[in-house]
Amino acid sequence: MRMQLSRLGVLSLIVMLIAAACAPAATPAPQPTAEPQIIEVTRVVAGTPEVQVITATPPPAEPEKVFRVAIVMPSSITDAAFSQSMFEGLLAVQKEMGGEGKMEIAYSEGMFKVPDAAAAIRDYASQGFNLVIAHGSQYGTSLSQVAPDFPETSFAWGTSLDTFQAQGIGNVFAYQAEAQQGGYVLGTIAALMSKSGFIGISGPVEAGDAKLYVDGFKFGAETAKPGITVNKSYTGSFSDVSLMAAAAETHIAAGADMLTGSSQSVVGAIGVAKDKGAFWFGTQWDQTSLAPETVVASQIYDWSGIIKDMIASHKAGVLGGKSYTLTFKNGGLKIQYNDKVAVPADAKAAAEAAIQGIGDGSVKPLP
Repeated sequence: MRMQLSRLGVLSLIVMLIAAACAPAATPAPQPTAEPQIIEVTRVVAGTPEVQVITATPPPAEPEKVFRVAIVMPSSITDAAFSQSMFEGLLAVQKEMGGEGKMEIAYSEGMFKVPDAAAAIRDYASQGFNLVIAHGSQYGTSLSQVAPDFPETSFAWGTSLDTFQAQGIGNVFAYQAEAQQGGYVLGTIAALMSKSGFIGISGPVEAGDAKLYVDGFKFGAETAKPGITVNKSYTGSFSDVSLMAAAAETHIAAGADMLTGSSQSVVGAIGVAKDKGAFWFGTQWDQTSLAPETVVASQIYDWSGIIKDMIASHKAGVLGGKSYTLTFKNGGLKIQYNDKVAVPADAKAAAEAAIQGIGDGSVKPLP
């Protein structure tokens, strides 16, 4: 019996040794791999949303490129008028996008000479800017010649609604301020505040948003106070400050106690209004800082909404072909009052009623 147990023990030992010798080599520990990401994909099956969870290891995300915008302007970025309104809009969008690291702004100011502006537009496009803005109706012809040479660049210009699609050009946006709306409202206030019964309007050139503003202001004043005398004149220049000042002098000599005008040259007229004790109504940007005791209210152009849409369109592959307008209804136009000048309650109420009426279509700001 003992002999049988010993033999069994030896046999067991032999079997164990053979098994150990035949065992496979140890497998190395696996190396750590990149953690997969869990992604939820929603699809619609037979009209019912269905969420499917999958795992995937996406490739490293490439850093988003800086969106580059260049603008060419007829006057300075501090003109309290047309150029400043657009530049401030660009700054607002840049801040909303995350600062200079997300959106670059380059600009050329004082481009009154169209050939100089055309050269700047072409230069910015050749540097690879995503969007080049020609901020002036006088730049239209030049833009229509430059844009076809840079089909991957978006261009924009105003004030106009012509995107040049009729010429086969597909990379130009256009924009226009419906300035007659704010003109009508400010004309209403001016008429109700006037004690002399005379109003003077000085425009630069009888075109674009300047003409819209002048015509709207005149119509608003005449509607609010039938029989009031509204004299208007045009200097023929967007930049001649002395001509604008002379026009204001003429209007005041004719009895005007309320003045307004459009373009970057109005600083001359505002100075005259301040010296002569007349009141001023601004447009394009808040002009209160130019004469805090003289400026009653201003129509402000807020371009930020259309700037954001142009950037989004470019990123989506739509490089042009869209036109935009600024209105009270879409928030592109705003009336800014000067707290240092008292506006009668009836005038403010009439202005608010006009804004509401223009928005719902019951008030027409042009005859």
